[in-house]
Amino acid sequence: MAQLDANADADYVVFHKKIVPGVGKVRGVRSPQVKALAKNIAKGDYDGFLKLVAFDSYEETITCGLVIGYCKADIEKKIEYLAWFIPHITNWAVCDTTVSAFKIKKQDEKKVYEFLQPYFKSEKEYDIRFGVVTLMHSYICDEYIDDVLKIYGDIKSDKYYVNMGVAWGISVCFVKFPDKTMELLKNNSLDNFTYNKALQKIIESYRVEKETKDIIRGMKRKK
Repeated sequence: MAQLDANADADYVVFHKKIVPGVGKVRGVRSPQVKALAKNIAKGDYDGFLKLVAFDSYEETITCGLVIGYCKADIEKKIEYLAWFIPHITNWAVCDTTVSAFKIKKQDEKKVYEFLQPYFKSEKEYDIRFGVVTLMHSYICDEYIDDVLKIYGDIKSDKYYVNMGVAWGISVCFVKFPDKTMELLKNNSLDNFTYNKALQKIIESYRVEKETKDIIRGMKRKK
């Protein structure tokens, strides 16, 4: 990881630890530089790199997630990599950045969807969040919207980053499928925190009309 150390910035360490709780060791390398390194690795012997990853810093872990997303391995191999990698996710930034780099081809959607299912039943915070955010990025579409809403509605967790992920996902569902998502909002077993956060994120969206936002405001639960 000499390339990471060469781009380290001590001031960025302090900033990053403030915005990513539980991040552990941080070298202080900015995101564009980490992504550039990961793209270069993904063009070469990415398998050799992944076998040597020690997960000893935030940057090394996130580089690993990005390489899995960027590399040209077939979907079976990528799923194998993800199954190995996901237990090493310890914060929202590694989780969400890895998901954003993982582009799912149409023909691979079913395989990845099936792969994700056990993670929704996990007790580990970032197992569940990985699944939740992947649904939001790749499965809020005509074919999967009913399943996505059911999964979001069925998740029961006391983990902050799980519930924030579910709220975020529901808000994106609302933007794309307002009628179907409104049905969930009117009839659900979501805890008050997740439900109200979903409403808040819908209200904050610039893609939702003012009249609709007024209706959503009136649906807030009192704690």
